[in-house]
Amino acid sequence: MQTRIRRAAVVVAAAALLPLGLTACSDSDSKDKDKASDSASDTASKGSEEAGPSKDMDSMNEPFGSGCSSVPKDGKGSFDGMAKDPVATAASHNPALSTLVTAVKKAGLVDTLNNAQDITVFAPTNDAFGKIPKADLDKVLNDKEQLTKILTYHVVGKQLAPEDLANGSFPTLEKSKLTTSGSGESFKVNDNAEVVCGNVRTANANVYIIDTVLMPKS
Repeated sequence: MQTRIRRAAVVVAAAALLPLGLTACSDSDSKDKDKASDSASDTASKGSEEAGPSKDMDSMNEPFGSGCSSVPKDGKGSFDGMAKDPVATAASHNPALSTLVTAVKKAGLVDTLNNAQDITVFAPTNDAFGKIPKADLDKVLNDKEQLTKILTYHVVGKQLAPEDLANGSFPTLEKSKLTTSGSGESFKVNDNAEVVCGNVRTANANVYIIDTVLMPKS
């Protein structure tokens, strides 16, 4: 009789503990699910953080500078439009570079610039040419040899990214060197020309629009 009572007590005790065990399992499963959810959230967060620098890199490849506001928003003279054409053709669609385009045509350099590969052009604006006394400018525009010398001094035979301009010295197609300096979105060429719109892409060149005409030393 006592044996039966003991067995019944064991069964009752086991039955009483069973819900507790199920609750513990349920709590464990819930915690595991929470951990998995947290892990997935962390992974998504890290993925978002990793995507951030990519966007930053994209922004670094964009044109920069106060003078970029004068570039047409659409059409062949826009940034997207110029990216599809070789550099001389691209410049011809930009109203701010019309004097430069006239000079390039007078020097017979259109095909030379359009057919070159992976070059950098420092392109003076109309206002840059306007700093030169009219009589002197007219004289240069009518002297093909001198005009060619000046214009080819504005061309470097490789593509330069903005970071390359920080403290640079580069041989030009004219055969002498020009220097660059600066950082961020503020750069100078030969210490006297400011880059007013930089990192403009064309089909075969990087273009830096400048506010002063560069003059070779020799």
